[in-house]
Amino acid sequence: MKKKVYIISHSHWDREWYMAYEQHHMRLVTLMDDLLELFEKDPEFNSFHLDGQTIILDDYLQVRPEKREAVQKAITDGKLCIGPFYILQDDFLTSSESNVRNMLVGMAESKKWGQPVMLGYFPDTFGNMGQTPQMMLQANLKSAAFGRGVKPIGFDNEVLPDDNYTSQYSEMHWQGPDGSEIFGLLFANWYSNGNELPTEEEEAKIFWQQKLADVEKYGSTNHYLMMNGVDHQPVQKDVTTAIQLANKLFPEYEFIHSNFTDYLEAVQNDLPEDLGTVHGELTSQETDGWYTLANTASARVYLKQWNTKVSRQLENIAEPLATMAYDITGNYPHDQLTYAWKTLMQNHPHDSICGCSVDAVHREMMPRFEKADEVGKYIAEEATQALVQAIDTSKFPEESKPFVVFNTNGSAKSGVAEVEVTLSRKLFKEGQPHRLFEALEAEPAVTYHVVDENGQEVSATVSEANVRFNYDLPKEAFRVPYMEKFVTVKLAVEQMPGFSWQTFGLVEGKTAEEAGFIHENGRRLENQWLTAAIENDGSLTVTDKETGKTLKNLLVFEDVGDIGNEYIFKQPKGDRPILSTQFPHQITVLEDNGVEGKVLVTQTLNIPASADEQLSREQQAVVEFRDRKAQRSAELIPLTLETTIIINNVSRKLFFETSVNNQAKDHRLRALFPTTIHAETHEADSIYETVKRSNKVSTHWENPTNPQHQHAFVNLHQDTFGVTISNFGLNEYEIVDDTIALTLLRCVGELGDWGYFPTPEAQCLGEHTFHYGLEIHGAPETRFATYLDAHLDQVPFITGQTTHHEGILPTKRQYVAIDSPRFAVTALKRRESDDKLILRGYNLSDETAAFSISKGEQTKSQLLNLLEEPIGTVSEELHPYEIRTIAIEEEK
Repeated sequence: MKKKVYIISHSHWDREWYMAYEQHHMRLVTLMDDLLELFEKDPEFNSFHLDGQTIILDDYLQVRPEKREAVQKAITDGKLCIGPFYILQDDFLTSSESNVRNMLVGMAESKKWGQPVMLGYFPDTFGNMGQTPQMMLQANLKSAAFGRGVKPIGFDNEVLPDDNYTSQYSEMHWQGPDGSEIFGLLFANWYSNGNELPTEEEEAKIFWQQKLADVEKYGSTNHYLMMNGVDHQPVQKDVTTAIQLANKLFPEYEFIHSNFTDYLEAVQNDLPEDLGTVHGELTSQETDGWYTLANTASARVYLKQWNTKVSRQLENIAEPLATMAYDITGNYPHDQLTYAWKTLMQNHPHDSICGCSVDAVHREMMPRFEKADEVGKYIAEEATQALVQAIDTSKFPEESKPFVVFNTNGSAKSGVAEVEVTLSRKLFKEGQPHRLFEALEAEPAVTYHVVDENGQEVSATVSEANVRFNYDLPKEAFRVPYMEKFVTVKLAVEQMPGFSWQTFGLVEGKTAEEAGFIHENGRRLENQWLTAAIENDGSLTVTDKETGKTLKNLLVFEDVGDIGNEYIFKQPKGDRPILSTQFPHQITVLEDNGVEGKVLVTQTLNIPASADEQLSREQQAVVEFRDRKAQRSAELIPLTLETTIIINNVSRKLFFETSVNNQAKDHRLRALFPTTIHAETHEADSIYETVKRSNKVSTHWENPTNPQHQHAFVNLHQDTFGVTISNFGLNEYEIVDDTIALTLLRCVGELGDWGYFPTPEAQCLGEHTFHYGLEIHGAPETRFATYLDAHLDQVPFITGQTTHHEGILPTKRQYVAIDSPRFAVTALKRRESDDKLILRGYNLSDETAAFSISKGEQTKSQLLNLLEEPIGTVSEELHPYEIRTIAIEEEK
């Protein structure tokens, strides 16, 4: 039987990368034009794989709308192979729910055209998430193809030798942490191993002798895959001629122009018994450590912060509020949300969200973030208004100013809610605006306090009244401008149930005074759970009262040089860290009352202005970063860090907010948290997984650093206590001995990879603010509460002022109750096909946990897959690492 070579034509289409989006876009139009013409001219041309992403169709038809019929014919005839995703996203830097929406939208878009290619396609993601097998199976995908994570990939995608190759073949089983298993296909010789096939005889002999040897080195069967294409590659129009020549020159092989569907069926029917199995995350753990590309997690950190902001706005605010408001309005904004999700996901390709493109690409990303965010805010505001107008506030005094606090998270949340309450207003039709402003300012000052629905005073602070311009936009009338007098209320909320609301009232009368948290002129912060002391060197010492554990030298800032690029951090040889403890500091008490205390610590470090001139020369000469000799400049400039330490009366946590006006280049800034814990492993927040990672590197590892990805938290723990560091949009950390090092800012001046592309805006000059926190816990089983806290802290309480009125909704209610202390909710939404109530989340732990949900007196539910299709009944037992989607029947 002949060995069979399957040649698949494709073009890996980075939507934007080393050129601006429209530069790539116009080349895409040319590619698609060529394809449609080729399909008609060459009947031997089997098909073209459209890179697994349906957005390419939208991009093409935006310019060539008249080609829709031709595109449809090509798909119907099997010539153009599409889907199953909307875009080719980065695995680790997009949220769990974003990964699902990419599949939901991609599958829906594919089915509008025809049948998607049923292959999880990850050709160039910078590592692969551990839950991929479970996620693929829950999307009816039984196979995944990928280019990175198992075999090392080097400079310009060079394949490096490695004698500790996890799988002996390019084909393998891939098993997730929950036990789910799929077929894994590694592009062991990259997704360009069949690019530009020769049509001249002598050249073809040389080409095929080498290429066949390469593919046979890793093939487990006699079915070999040759990928005819690469990044932005024009279609090879004479590929069928080249295949005819190959068949003539190498009669012991059969060369065919093929597609993934046929190839996958053939290779999987012929797999050997000794096929290897890879487990969990595929992040090049067994390589030299340089080309894991994990430092993209800290490139252009402002992108990551915006992505977190918009993801939380859509997933955890807009959708839950719209879901709850559906009971009142009977409408759910599917189309608006899909538009917002698509706009956000256009920023999720690996060269986009990873921050590893030219400046023009990332400038274009910002309006997308802003647009998606504004849609999310609009939906949330509309839903909030519908709810507060329907909530009964008649229990409150008529002269009170009622307002509602919503917890749109799935778990009970403690923290500080903030709401602006209008006291009075004067419409523009009543007089000249400035006269109205002055009249409101002249009104006598009044003191206020906050009460609950039972008239009991609750812990709150009320600011002095201010006056401002504002306006209403009635649904069926012209805008109404006015001046309004308002106060800002901060309310301590303790253990507010998940997916719930509670109504409060602002009433006249002085607020009861409560003890504050700040002592010794700001050097000591204390509540019932912890004490934090600012030491003489500016570091922080924290004592947890429950465990009795004291940690020292916390919140020390470290600055080092970086002569790498957007992909990879590289510290200059001999460079020594500059620490904040080497410089004086100042302390200012910003706020101290019964709700929260805030202390500002100001530190000015003197750091090099940039790298020296050698770096620019090495960049222009395309010197590989490991061979660079550049050092940091002798010129020093100030780097002022302003860190607000925040403590409140309802949380075990310390919160930090660090602001900096960065004017330095070629450096990295981190916050260090020594834990005294020397463990073999640690845990971090990943995609539908609390992933356990080793603190040690492989014997092959040469990189002196070991950066990792995270979302909401990273944790180190031992038998008696542990430490969780949470964050908002700070996706890179490193475990250094006993220390959790959190990257705040990384500044570089070039893209990197295959040439020299200057990226001055990646130096991240200007104002930045970073949010993160510290929580100490006791025994290991208590750490999951801190993980949930880290998730909850990314989503604020939502508030809305209302009026004194009767309503059909109760003053206080939990919309959906989830009884499972280790279940992290990622979505509460409505299904597009029928508005069914959908809940999704996952088990934070590697242990079985109890699970139940309730909505109303009787709750019926149905188990779904990630495409929200029925697959069974809902068990009261949550399996380790299980991802669970549920449809909830609602009482009529």
